[in-house]
Amino acid sequence: YWIMPIAKFVEKYGLDHFAESINATSEITKRHTGEYCIRPFIRKYPQKTLKVMEKWSHDRNVHLRRLSSEGLRPRLPWAEKLKQFVDNPQPVLDILDNLKDDDSRFVQKSVANNLNDILKDNYEIGIKTIKTWSKGATPNRKWIIKHALRNQVKKGNPEAQKILDKLI
Repeated sequence: YWIMPIAKFVEKYGLDHFAESINATSEITKRHTGEYCIRPFIRKYPQKTLKVMEKWSHDRNVHLRRLSSEGLRPRLPWAEKLKQFVDNPQPVLDILDNLKDDDSRFVQKSVANNLNDILKDNYEIGIKTIKTWSKGATPNRKWIIKHALRNQVKKGNPEAQKILDKLI
């Protein structure tokens, strides 16, 4: 947790220094998490930051891959909503698609939670993505789908239950 103040510093004072702050966020997340300090950069520099996060989604470092999902969550707990992704989750889905078969449970859980967030605000888009991902799903992707649909199943959503029944 000793890195936390550094992340807060980057979040608060690094906004006018994109390259240095993105590099710092990359190093911070390898040791703690950059999911909060990346959000102001997403707001101020959406295209530049998405390009970096797309690159991170292919990185061999599990923490960077996770950040490429977790940092983009529209409804990240204890963080301000990313309204642009509530309004249009497609940029997030483009990155999640790179992670849908990730071997790391750490990354899988983030992807599933991200999809769960998307389902809350954009049900049709989220469920369409899950249905597409269900076709030929790997065991890792099946885990993501099951975890992403957990709240829909708890609500008694028959469409979500039908998708899960087909996965088994």
